[in-house]
This record gives sequence, structure tokens and C-alpha cells, in this order.
Amino acid sequence: MAQSKRYSQLLMACLSIIFSALLNPAFGGTILGTKHDFTGLNKRAGVQAMPTLAFSNYGTPCVHCHVPPETNGADASKFGSIPGWNRLKPAADKNGVYDLYDSRTLDNKVRVPSPISLLCLSCHDGTMAVDMIVFKPNGWISSDDTALHFRINGANDLMSCGKCHNGRIAHNIAIKHIGTDLTNDHPISMTYAGLTHVDPDFRPPDGPYGFNNGVKLYDGRVECASCHNIHNPDVQLLLRVGADRLCETCHIK
Repeated sequence: MAQSKRYSQLLMACLSIIFSALLNPAFGGTILGTKHDFTGLNKRAGVQAMPTLAFSNYGTPCVHCHVPPETNGADASKFGSIPGWNRLKPAADKNGVYDLYDSRTLDNKVRVPSPISLLCLSCHDGTMAVDMIVFKPNGWISSDDTALHFRINGANDLMSCGKCHNGRIAHNIAIKHIGTDLTNDHPISMTYAGLTHVDPDFRPPDGPYGFNNGVKLYDGRVECASCHNIHNPDVQLLLRVGADRLCETCHIK
């Protein structure tokens, strides 16, 4: 009995440490308390208008990307999701209207972004609401949903965050709205040129998953998440390495 009690006390102490860490906004490795934590935006902004009006607050930030565990392995892709994720495919992807970066010196050209980059674009291309997920958490009552389901878009209409976030009423949303024209953005979803040591202008990665400083490769490809880590709120622009060293991680100048 005494041993069982000590075990319970130890378990509770461990859980307390874990939850305290996760709920600390400054704790790296969690999106809780960050700009991607849609359950905490009211607290961060000091207003009550966003969840229930701008978008649905599902009670957990994880479901905006990850399939909830209570689905018991159900395949979200059957419902038109991005493969492997809990978000619906962006409207731009369905219409095939992404314009990706291109140049005559690009070693590997792609026409469609990979799923992990589509995940980012499904919010930031501005074509679809931020709360357009496939599986809702247990207990969510769709009939009680009164949100307008805003998009990260600078347009002045009742479908877009730009209606209020225009730089006058609130901070401007335009910098977060990437759009569907990606020709002026860093190329994504292409095989990393330094992977096979063919291109002398690129450094070889330190391992199969990228570089020791944190810059990552996904199946040997460069994606949005190669440079950006949304689970770390401790750095500006969510960069995996400082902007002064980021480019030189891959590029030999």
C-alpha cells in the first residue's frame, strides 16, 4: 500500500512538471501561448472577438494540424484532407493555381508543393479559413458553431481577417498572407541540391534529416518547415537558426 502511494505521488509530480512546462509560453517545443495557439488568441490580444466570431475555438491547438487520437487511426484523406494531416486541402491546390519559384539555375523543379508545405499554405495562402479541419474534437457540437470562419487574407470583406486587421483597427495581416503566387518566395518541395554532392554551391547535410544546427530536410526535400519551426515560440519568425546564419547553412557563398 505504501509503495503504491509513493508511486502515485511520483506520477503526479511528473505530470505536474510536464503540464507546467507545456503551459509556459516561453517553453520551447510547444505552440501553447504562441501565434499558432488558436485557443489562446483572446488572452494574447486582450479581446473577446476572435474565437466564436472569426473562427471556431476547438479547445486545443493541436487539431488545427494533427489528426486527433480519438479518431482511432481514421484516414482523414478520404475527406479531402492534406495527406497525413487534419486540414482540408487548400483551395489553391485543388484548382492547381500555385505559381512556384522557378529559375534556369534551379536544380530540381516541382509543380505541386509537398503535403507538409501544403499544411502551411492551407492557412497562409489566404484561400481557406484557418479552422477548416477534418476531424473535430470529441464533444464539439457543430450546430452551435456561429463563427464566420475568416481567412488569413488582407481583403476588406467578411471572409477575411483583413476586414479588421488592416493596420488601422488592428495590426496588418498582409505580412502573414503569402497568397498563391510563390515566385518571389524561397523555393519549396524540391530535392535539396547538396544531398548528392552534385552541386558545389550547396553544403552537404550533416545527416539524413538535415543539419546539426536544426535546419531540417523532409524526405530529402526543402520545405517551409525546413527553416521555420512553429513549435518553438522563443525565436523571431519561428526560424530554426538565426537569420544571419540561416542562408549559409545550405548555400556556399
